[in-house]
Amino acid sequence: MSADATPRPERPRLEPAAVVTEAVRLLDEQGFDAVSMRAVADRLGVRMNTVLWHIKSKARLRELMADALIGEVSLTDLPQDWEPRVRELFHRYRRALLAHRDGAAVVTGTYAPDPHTLRFADELSGTLLGAGLGRRETSWAVWTLVYYTLGLVQEEQALPGAHRSGLHEAVTERDLPGLHRILDELDVLDFDERFDFGLTLLLTSLRQRAEV
Repeated sequence: MSADATPRPERPRLEPAAVVTEAVRLLDEQGFDAVSMRAVADRLGVRMNTVLWHIKSKARLRELMADALIGEVSLTDLPQDWEPRVRELFHRYRRALLAHRDGAAVVTGTYAPDPHTLRFADELSGTLLGAGLGRRETSWAVWTLVYYTLGLVQEEQALPGAHRSGLHEAVTERDLPGLHRILDELDVLDFDERFDFGLTLLLTSLRQRAEV
């Protein structure tokens, strides 16, 4: 290099958090199927090996993305009583998932002990234990509430493309009388009301167990 040549500025050091942030942006723009290590690297203007150095695998990227989404669940200013506290926690959890395209699909099936996920689980566990539930009941209640919310939000985010357009044609009174009687209600897509209904059922059961 000649003495007059101007040295190229050094590229800023890539941080793992920047990779996760860009992956979430890609998620919001194009959906979970579009998120790959190569796609994220291209958006960041780096080689895929650079991303792999920080994140190691797509599975790990998904875990970190899930933790970032759960990190948007505020744990402040919660109700004092345990039942409204749990209800509010899961309303916030659902809103965080819905705030991102395919948010529930990202989180479902991830189990890594990352900080935001652990803090949410700790808040929920402490609240249920404080209500009088035992350790096993609390641990299973945590899973049940999380699974319920993830499942419902996944269905909600799959619509309208996956709407059961042929349901009314497939369900006849003669062949499926029980299902036919509730068909109009079954097809109602008010997910807010449906979510509250299921959450109330779960909380009512937990209250009865806590009072024993």
